[in-house]
Amino acid sequence: MATAFLDRSVGMGATDANNGSFWRSGHWPTLIAAFLYFDLAFMVWVLLGPLAPEIAKTLHLTAAQKGLMVATPTLAGAFLRVVNGLLVDRIGPKRAGAISQMIVIGGLLSAWLLGVNSFGGTLALGVILGFAGASFAIALPLASRWYAAEHQGKAMGLAGMGNSGTVLAALFAPALAKLFGWNAVLGLACIPLGVVFVLYLVMAKDAPDAPAPKTLVEYLHPLKSGDAWWLMGFYAVTFGGFVGLAASLPIYFTDQFKLSTIVAGYCTGGCVFAGSLVRPLGGALADRIGGVKTLSVVFLVAAAALTGVSVAPTLPMALGCFVVAMLALGTGNGSVFQLVPQRFQAEIGVMTGLVGMAGGVGGFYLASSLGLAKQLAGSFAPGFLIFAGLSLVALTGLTLIKASWRARWTSGARI
Repeated sequence: MATAFLDRSVGMGATDANNGSFWRSGHWPTLIAAFLYFDLAFMVWVLLGPLAPEIAKTLHLTAAQKGLMVATPTLAGAFLRVVNGLLVDRIGPKRAGAISQMIVIGGLLSAWLLGVNSFGGTLALGVILGFAGASFAIALPLASRWYAAEHQGKAMGLAGMGNSGTVLAALFAPALAKLFGWNAVLGLACIPLGVVFVLYLVMAKDAPDAPAPKTLVEYLHPLKSGDAWWLMGFYAVTFGGFVGLAASLPIYFTDQFKLSTIVAGYCTGGCVFAGSLVRPLGGALADRIGGVKTLSVVFLVAAAALTGVSVAPTLPMALGCFVVAMLALGTGNGSVFQLVPQRFQAEIGVMTGLVGMAGGVGGFYLASSLGLAKQLAGSFAPGFLIFAGLSLVALTGLTLIKASWRARWTSGARI
């Protein structure tokens, strides 16, 4: 009976399944499964960030090494998102997600049992954690394919709210590391991952109207369109800023204001929670007023907030600027993925991977540049200022392309 309940909308035609209001359309157990998978995957993706101060003490890492360590999972996840995007179109999102989860759990268990005893070991672990970051290219198509164009912002926003997993890492990893040691946290993380893996297998269902697999050449076809590159660039700023800050803030707060790792985790958790909370709101807002209008405000606010961070002399001022920046960037994440299906519905799997890759590259740049700026200039400020400038560059590009998008895109949703 439980299976029949969960499968109640499987087998429905795409039109029938998507008729009516958002809550009566699609397949909500799959939406929940996508969120849970995404949430726990993001928790472990940024796990090295909250643990970085303790790891750095044990392994005697420099500021640049700390920055590279926390940035490596982001870069690995960026390129693995393309791989996962291809797998989604080839074998389906549910199966691709199951494989990815097994790799992450196996990697964390191995790191816990064998130990991580060198800087090179942290980088190797970071590559494994990249598979968790690549969940983005699986969870979003898994949910998206069940919903019509007018509901894409809400569906992608709710599934994408799994960004909130970064809050769990920030809140709990430092305290657990104090109690049991940072290496033990790697093993403890496998417990909730295992629970979610079982729920995912039970609840998730592939949509019945998934597009047919393409050839390898066809997978790269979206890159022939300038629209794909614009969307990738915009997401490099919004998601890159979000995940780059999520990974780097524990280091920033401990180095800049000499906070304990636990208090720094609380501060990071508050900032990341703000950005995660508004992602579905960003998608819903983009559904209502259009992704372009929403993104225009996002880039302007993010630039102003990051500039404020660069000159903030006190913890309350810096924390306030970070919260504003994360609210803007989280809204932008939902807005970009309201736009992607309007232009690339037939290629949503590979485009999720490509756009997600760009976001990961942006996050790698921000996290690594902050560490490098601290080591070379003695301050994080140059890294923040350069990324603020990139937000203004994105705003300029959006202003130039928006008229063309509104003239050419015919999905029926607001652009």
